Amino acid sequence: MAQVLEFKLPDLGEGLTEAEIVRWLVEVGDVVAVDQPVVEVETAKAMVEVPCPYGGVVTARFGAEGTELPVGAPLLTVAVGESAEGRPAGGASAADAEGAGGRGSATEGSGNVLVGYGTSQAPARRRRIRPAEPAPAASAAPATNGRIRTTAETREAPETTETGEAPDSPKTPDSTGATKSTGVPFHTPGAADGPVPVISPLVRRLARQNGLDLREMTGSGPDGLILRADVEYALRAAAAQVRTGGATAEEPRTQVARAGAPTAAAVTAGTPAVTRVPLKGIRGAVADKLSRSRTEIPDATCWVDADATELMRTRAAMNAAGGPKISVLALLARICTAALARFPELNSSVDTEAREVVQYGAVHLGFAAQTDRGLVVPVVRDAHARDAESLTAEFARLTEAARAGALTPAELTGGTFTLNNYGVFGVDGSTPIINHPEAAMLGVGRIVPKPWVHEGELAVRQVVQLSLTFDHRVCDGGTAGGFLRYVADCVEQPAVLLRTL
Repeated sequence: MAQVLEFKLPDLGEGLTEAEIVRWLVEVGDVVAVDQPVVEVETAKAMVEVPCPYGGVVTARFGAEGTELPVGAPLLTVAVGESAEGRPAGGASAADAEGAGGRGSATEGSGNVLVGYGTSQAPARRRRIRPAEPAPAASAAPATNGRIRTTAETREAPETTETGEAPDSPKTPDSTGATKSTGVPFHTPGAADGPVPVISPLVRRLARQNGLDLREMTGSGPDGLILRADVEYALRAAAAQVRTGGATAEEPRTQVARAGAPTAAAVTAGTPAVTRVPLKGIRGAVADKLSRSRTEIPDATCWVDADATELMRTRAAMNAAGGPKISVLALLARICTAALARFPELNSSVDTEAREVVQYGAVHLGFAAQTDRGLVVPVVRDAHARDAESLTAEFARLTEAARAGALTPAELTGGTFTLNNYGVFGVDGSTPIINHPEAAMLGVGRIVPKPWVHEGELAVRQVVQLSLTFDHRVCDGGTAGGFLRYVADCVEQPAVLLRTL
């Protein structure tokens, strides 16, 4: 007899508490192997493929693409063990199981795949198997039928039939005219009983705390799924009705439009629609960090213009000598590490609880990278120990991973100082917000020809504006000015760096 095991969203590390489902990699009825990736999720740090520690047949998935789930919420269920026909639930023979690494059980040898689950044995090579016909265990959907239940619903849930379907689950006609279970018993608006199309327990709690009946709502998510934005919109609408007295309680609520789509009322009135973009994923993490930085750090900014003509000539000479090309960012990073060696106060953070300034011996250099998914700050470990060629290669690797959404949480955390090259956007200056909990950030504008007094004569030179935003708790203006002046001197006369080589 097959055993149905529930796989929950694991702890993804780095203090992450939730993740958004980006893409399902398996369907209900698919056969999965131990450690096979089953879903791609997006956290506040990066995109992650989540492997399943069980091998068998997928019987249910929880959450549509775009749904945000907390850590510990069910992801899917897998039927493992013997199926109704006396063969392994995955449809594989005993010889297949033996060839998959000699595992005696589908739950053995999963490997330490993510934080919080897995075994110490290394997984063997696997392949995804798609059966020609769904195994009998594939229809054994759990009582939740594709959604997360609250504790109270679990106690009050009706008994399932032998096929694993709830007696009252809705049916949809198939190609033969027969009916089959949809697997998602979402309730239609206005129904008196039955489940409602809500996955997130946070949405249920928000509605319950404000006395909102979810059965009277139509969600804006996939298949009518009620999202948090729907509940918040309904609460705001109710509050507006109370203030204006213009609508009665009997009037139906207006369905929330999907992002970018106007409501019927807006089209009728000729008023442009209002688009709401959720602050979640990377965008939400950036918003939280920047808000915290502005709240906690008393920052100040100083800036200076520098003649970068000699720096650009030096780079051209280095690249003409052969070997891998050296980037301008790598040269600026090398200058930063040399400056931090002279002014270590800026390579630090503030421990507010202990009321101490923590200075770091190593420089883990973050650099701002703009991607399609938002702004991220990958970290080059031990930048102080790298030369220009090594820095160039590491910048290129991390930038490529950032654009592909493949950065790991470890590659996005632990920075001690940040280099922000906003000149690539065609701007000269900025007052950047410090990347909390760091103490400083160097901003670099575009390098462009400008009139400049050089050796007593007016000339056209390659000029760049440098700005330093720093935590005034870790140092005073003299230290910050000394750091920035040293950086500018190295930009104008790269030979100054020879003292530190």
